[in-house]
Amino acid sequence: MRMHAIIDTHCHLDFAVFDDDRNAVLDACNNNHVTDIVVPAVKQDAWPKTIQLCAAHAQLHLALGLHPIFIDAHQPQHLVALDDEITQLNRTQQKVVAVGEIGLDYYLKHLDQEKQKVFFTKQLIIANQHHLPVIIHNRKAHDDCINIINDIGGSGGIIHNFNGSIQHAHKYIELGFKLGFGGMLTFERSRVIRNLAKQIPLESIVLETDAPDLTVERHKGKRNSPEYLPEVLSALATVKQMSLVDVANITSANARQALNF
Repeated sequence: MRMHAIIDTHCHLDFAVFDDDRNAVLDACNNNHVTDIVVPAVKQDAWPKTIQLCAAHAQLHLALGLHPIFIDAHQPQHLVALDDEITQLNRTQQKVVAVGEIGLDYYLKHLDQEKQKVFFTKQLIIANQHHLPVIIHNRKAHDDCINIINDIGGSGGIIHNFNGSIQHAHKYIELGFKLGFGGMLTFERSRVIRNLAKQIPLESIVLETDAPDLTVERHKGKRNSPEYLPEVLSALATVKQMSLVDVANITSANARQALNF
């Protein structure tokens, strides 16, 4: 069976762990029909590397944001810089496909939740001003996340590594979001995630790796890579009891719709 193109909607290929073999990883992606990879930036001082990387490779798509895990490092002037950077990139014709990775992380208790909410809200506003979708990281904060999105509005986007309830899923879908599923789906013991993927309409699902994290079962304990995305596709096709080709086509169409590339 001929495999169709698939899209990794969340991969940190800019991280240093890929510095020694990034081109080889991209070659492996091409061989495995991973035709497009979205690279979401996480900190202001890392943006130049991410921007340069995405400019150098046509299959890489740039997202810029301030990740909640690094909330202690984020400063108000970084929000101004985010707005300015997107404006400048638009002038140079380098497309930013989303504001991200942004969001809330209440799983790590030491992170300032109030500061997270301020930065999340302001980045949603920046995304709206530029008519961009967002890529959202969320752990243990779905109710606050949904409430803030309801208040601010926007162009939808992707809830990365979705791990909420089916009720949360329906609320995000109503707000115009696609839900990302990755390596955890390949573990048969991940019954909660696999059951969620079974219940959520395929038209609302996108594929991702979150490489170098959250690797697939076959590479457990090792660095994750976007070249492993076909294994996520296979797991989703199994859960959905659908063909690989149909799942590849639909999830790729979903990704392009969510991020407009």
